[in-house]
Amino acid sequence: MSQPTMADIAKAAGVSKNTVSLALRGSPRISEATRLRIEQTAADMGYRLNPTVAHLMAQLRQNRSPGFQATLAMINAFEKPDAFTHHPTIPSYVRGCRERARQLGYQLDEFWLHEPDLPASRWISILRARNIRGILIIGLMQQNRLPAHLAPLWDEFPAVVTGVRTRDPALSFACSDQHALALEAYEKAVSLGYRRPALVLDGVIDELIEGRFTAGFLTAQSRLTPPDQRTQPFYQVAAARHDRSVFSTWLEANRPDVIFTLYHEVKRWLHDLGKNVPGDIGLIQYEWRGGHNEWAGMDQRNDLVGAAALDMLISMVHHNERGVPDYPRATMIGPHWIDGATVLPRPSRDLRG
Repeated sequence: MSQPTMADIAKAAGVSKNTVSLALRGSPRISEATRLRIEQTAADMGYRLNPTVAHLMAQLRQNRSPGFQATLAMINAFEKPDAFTHHPTIPSYVRGCRERARQLGYQLDEFWLHEPDLPASRWISILRARNIRGILIIGLMQQNRLPAHLAPLWDEFPAVVTGVRTRDPALSFACSDQHALALEAYEKAVSLGYRRPALVLDGVIDELIEGRFTAGFLTAQSRLTPPDQRTQPFYQVAAARHDRSVFSTWLEANRPDVIFTLYHEVKRWLHDLGKNVPGDIGLIQYEWRGGHNEWAGMDQRNDLVGAAALDMLISMVHHNERGVPDYPRATMIGPHWIDGATVLPRPSRDLRG
């Protein structure tokens, strides 16, 4: 029997051929959970990496360490200065930026956007003194606008944003493909047999990403769920944290059998209301994180978003691009489904039954 190809393994594992290649080479761009799953799939199928080729690839990776290229600024735009290490999402972007910078020979100097009493002129002086060639902006979580007083900074240096599209100024950006993520999550829920998927999302986050989660959810709902089975999205997350009845009233009115959300606390809310997960209601996380391995959900691969943002910035530096672009560019990273214990396959029934 011939050895399976990477294409065979990719099909069996439900990933791309490139993902299989990276996983079997131990690339840090692939999460440990995904790498282990692909390695197990490959082993089960009888795949064996040629030891000579494996040794050669390891040597090439070891010797491929480029010299120093330039210094870039990595600016924390979150309201708290420790967000690069103490935040549920932001460290993933940072990890991707750092790893890509290391691979390409770039140094990253860290700054906090909200340093008090630091005008644009002072920012420019500091960045020039450190010979910084470009700026990565990470951590916009409350709004998609940058401080107006720093406008001269974006005119002086090429800049790329991670995670969101900024409006003022409109800079090039890299982010997760939230619309595709919501579509794929809905399709997965329906394939598992769920009939009444629902969305629980903070309205601030929905506005920050220009409604792309909602758009994906509603698009899938209109295609896959009959009108009499459709639910209304719940956006009052902040209010529900203070008054749980806001959530319970919505839950009773909409009767979902699975909920898409960004918030692990929703599981506790359901438990407090006497609902079993996944027996009564399934939960699907829109931003799967390794610290909650029991959840099913979509891995946004924010580390790859960070790496993509850095690639974009380096290209701008090489092409001597600076200032707010007339036509901002975007790079979107596709999501990956992760199985978990917060959903169960449900009996297949006619959706209109």
